[in-house]
Amino acid sequence: MPSFDLRAVDLRAVKSMTKYPSIPTYHALEPRDGGLREETVEFTGPVTLTEKVDGTNSRIILTPDGRYLIGSREELLHAHGDLIANPALGIVEALRGLAGRLRATDADRFTVCYLEVYGGKVTGASKHYTGSRRVGYRLFDIAEFDGYADLLDRSPEQLAAWRDGGGQRWLDERELLARAQAYGVDTVPRLATVDAAELPRDVDKTYAFLTDHLPHTLVALDGVPGRSEGLVLRGADRSVIAKARFQDYERARRRRSGGR
Repeated sequence: MPSFDLRAVDLRAVKSMTKYPSIPTYHALEPRDGGLREETVEFTGPVTLTEKVDGTNSRIILTPDGRYLIGSREELLHAHGDLIANPALGIVEALRGLAGRLRATDADRFTVCYLEVYGGKVTGASKHYTGSRRVGYRLFDIAEFDGYADLLDRSPEQLAAWRDGGGQRWLDERELLARAQAYGVDTVPRLATVDAAELPRDVDKTYAFLTDHLPHTLVALDGVPGRSEGLVLRGADRSVIAKARFQDYERARRRRSGGR
């Protein structure tokens, strides 16, 4: 295969191939009003609980030619060597130093680091993490793409179907932690590992489960730690993943009690 050149490929394909997929809620959402149904995502074996940080989903794409791209979940914002960067949400400013440090670590494949950039003015929840508008980031997933030549020949629409069908290859829990250590990057906090049989099934019990495991954020950048957004539940091999947000369960509880 000829040597890879980032500037010769269709960046629309790169963007679609590396986009982070939607994560289901642990209890299914009611499509009509956003309430919670009783059915849950099914896990087996050990399940790792991590903090869900309320920031903006971001990605560092390490390319086979030793370059990098930085993007939000939806858009590519900056490429290695470019003089101008899109300033959206402060993502590039927060991640450019890290991207430069990582760019030569994974040759001959695409490696994508997914990080939550938070604090500053990123979201309305930033006040829970900082009182001085500091910005931080935490790694939460890594995907690798070895057979990228075939993928880059596909259209963005074909890649979206491939991605939504689970085509991306994710590092499992052990690999993710080892890679984060090798990169020198902090991950989102690990809170506990529980057996799937111990997970609550009832909406009210899940809300109590959230409160017990995460009464406040563990990633405050300064000041008094505020509330967390919730939990992410991950199977050991990362084949099953779900999110449980405080706001979803609080809304469901209000509706059940007749409030708004």
